[in-house]
Amino acid sequence: MTRAPIVLVPGFWLGAWAWDEVAASLRADDHDVTALTLPGLESADADRSTITLSDHVDAICEAIEAAGAPVVLAVHSGAGFAGYAASDRLPERIAAMVYVDSAPGVGALDADFVDVDKPLLSPEELAAEENLDGLSEEQLETFRRRSVPEPGGVLREAIALTNDARLDVPSTVICTGFSSEQVKAAVEDGYAWLKGLTELRRVTWVDLPTSHWPMWSRPRELAGLIGDVANASGA
Repeated sequence: MTRAPIVLVPGFWLGAWAWDEVAASLRADDHDVTALTLPGLESADADRSTITLSDHVDAICEAIEAAGAPVVLAVHSGAGFAGYAASDRLPERIAAMVYVDSAPGVGALDADFVDVDKPLLSPEELAAEENLDGLSEEQLETFRRRSVPEPGGVLREAIALTNDARLDVPSTVICTGFSSEQVKAAVEDGYAWLKGLTELRRVTWVDLPTSHWPMWSRPRELAGLIGDVANASGA
């Protein structure tokens, strides 16, 4: 069976390590998998002062081009902005997009953000803002210990999208923290991180009820869904 290579991009505060269980499960099924750590997220000591969203898009595009064949690009959470911009730049090199509790972001996530970086939310803020269903205390502690502040430039920058070929890239939206019906209803509210959903022409919706970080709370199921897209895309 011919399978499309898979590129995994973590959301805010995370590195390639966040995908370890998912990547291992996919590789056990003979998938070609690359997990990325985006610029500025290498360590807490990394210089994030000049990192922009464009730098993240560049890193994703480099991984896509290195794969040697059209890829399945799976992006999590806030990486939906960089992932969608990559699909605008290299639509012919992306066999399919997978948005993991994410969506194709348009514009700036927070144009008014002024700090050099954005640290992980406090445990109380995290519990109030995100779905933590299925996450163990050990997983949450690992998250807190290994998290790296997100570069502020990533939140501030808006990238112009100009290639309409991105609109026909097959896109799967895996809804975990909120149901697909809730996300569809929120699209009308005009959130920047959901704006691309108003223009994509080939969207498949999948519900996987669990936390906002399904790579930890339901890794095997998430790997299965991404693997199915890669199998279909390769064929």
